[in-house]
Amino acid sequence: MRTTKILKQTPSQTAGPYLHIGCIPHKIGINSSYSKDLNNLVLANETKGSRIEICGKIYDGNHDVIKDFESPLMKDGGIKILRGNIAPDGAILKPSAASPKLMKHKGKAVVFESVEEFQEKIDDPNLDVDETSILVLKNCGPKGYPGMAEVGNMRLPQKLLKKGIRDMIRISDARMSGTAYGTVILHTSPEAAVKGPLAAVQNGDMIEVDVVNGKLNLDLSEDVINDRLQNYEPVLPDIQGGYQKMYVDHVMQADKGADLDFLVGKRGSEVKRHSH
Repeated sequence: MRTTKILKQTPSQTAGPYLHIGCIPHKIGINSSYSKDLNNLVLANETKGSRIEICGKIYDGNHDVIKDFESPLMKDGGIKILRGNIAPDGAILKPSAASPKLMKHKGKAVVFESVEEFQEKIDDPNLDVDETSILVLKNCGPKGYPGMAEVGNMRLPQKLLKKGIRDMIRISDARMSGTAYGTVILHTSPEAAVKGPLAAVQNGDMIEVDVVNGKLNLDLSEDVINDRLQNYEPVLPDIQGGYQKMYVDHVMQADKGADLDFLVGKRGSEVKRHSH
């Protein structure tokens, strides 16, 4: 199933001046495929008519913010599911926020075992990384962080930013904000904290990404991956009790919605008594 992208919006693209003068609601209003609610167009000392006239002049029939289905911004602009020996249960990528040139790429892994290690090392001038590398962050999933935090959109190394590099492939078991951008592969399942195959990735390993064909693979044999996983010790926070401990013990993987196992099939129960 493909999701057609017809609207310029953050993080994929911005609507620029149209958004600031209120033209997005007008554009929706004059496109017969959408709602004709123009109430949001009225601002102080302005009328609907004046706002519509301004927007009409700026758009000038170009359809450059909200496109028609016949000529969309992207024919396949939704969420792409990737699978392979790194993510047998799947990982996700948002193509509309990614760099087209990185949709098919092979590069060496630069690995961080925790978000703390990433923060400590990412700007080290001696870090062995270049623009063809793939940044890999582990132990930031539902159990590992815990809570699958919004840390998957890793910032780029300063030494590459100074060269003008603005995007790299990044892979993690974390998540990121819906308004973030970049070629960022998230929700890798199973996560490293439960010894999913992501845990087997080491510095210098070659990773192949093929978004069109939904592939995400580590260039290693199954035997080598399994041997590494046998000896892997995840870097995890020391959680002894309380709600966090209950959460870590019962949270499921990202491909299951990071749900709590004891809630599955038990929602919708009537509350029999009020608490006050």
